[in-house]
Amino acid sequence: MLATELTSPVPLLISHFVERMVGLSRPLGVLFYGSLVRKVAQGEADPSVLAEGVLDFYVIVEHQSDWPRGRLARVANALLPPNVEYHEMDVDGVPLRAKVAILSLKQFRRLTRPECRDTTVWARFAQPVRLVWVRDAQAADAVLRCVIRAVGTAALWAAELGPDQATPEGYWQALFHRTYAAELRVETTARSRHLLAGEEARFSRLLTASWVAAGLDAQLRPDGQVTSGVPETERAQAERRWAVRARLGRPLNIARLVKAAFTFEGAARYIVWKIQRHSGVHVPLTPFAERHPVVCAPAVLWRLVRAGVFRRTGNPSS
Repeated sequence: MLATELTSPVPLLISHFVERMVGLSRPLGVLFYGSLVRKVAQGEADPSVLAEGVLDFYVIVEHQSDWPRGRLARVANALLPPNVEYHEMDVDGVPLRAKVAILSLKQFRRLTRPECRDTTVWARFAQPVRLVWVRDAQAADAVLRCVIRAVGTAALWAAELGPDQATPEGYWQALFHRTYAAELRVETTARSRHLLAGEEARFSRLLTASWVAAGLDAQLRPDGQVTSGVPETERAQAERRWAVRARLGRPLNIARLVKAAFTFEGAARYIVWKIQRHSGVHVPLTPFAERHPVVCAPAVLWRLVRAGVFRRTGNPSS
């Protein structure tokens, strides 16, 4: 099921963007995830939608040196993955933008295991994903195994942390509510329901299949609800293990934000685009500002204050 999902086609605009982004480098694969994947799956990702949003990719490399960037970025990615970059280009006359995270295969394997104390990666890849570029069949198999592991890890945590009985969607909603709470995220609590919208059947099948593979004594009730069969003692142990992850989640994400201030390639262009999109204020980007976004941040903030951005009312996202 996941192999079929990974290899489902995406619009040619996305494929062409990724081919140009990869260029002469040879990563193992490029995974496409996030809200635009859902729009692609539901046939809603026409060129205007793609141009309005931001594509989300994970580049999986064999070695840190397989993706072109400076030594500082490679070291930072090895110590606290993932690094994030911003790419933009016109493809067939359509302006496209992307946030790109980089992981080594070794890191991808570690971050999708149930024992991992960082919840961010396995939680992302329990959601729909497409493999939009791959080096060869062996690399595809390696990436697929990591995605399978991510789904299995998420389903196991859903069983151990979830209610005594619920619909499959109820288990997933409870899990994603937990993972968002463990991270430094600005999404509302309704976000966990939004993640399942239009994909309920997919999540339901993956949950039950993962529970069978894990050997859980799950039971399907006549009313459509399921019980995971996890004993109370194991659930209590899982709560204690999760408490450790909940305490570490926000410090880890704060550390990544600090790291991004020095390693986020293309950060200045991304911030300028976000400001213009949400406020309508154009912030000119000089070559110096693009190279030193942290140094120039106070000047940008002062320009936004003078433009009255922080006095505006109406759209909360502004």
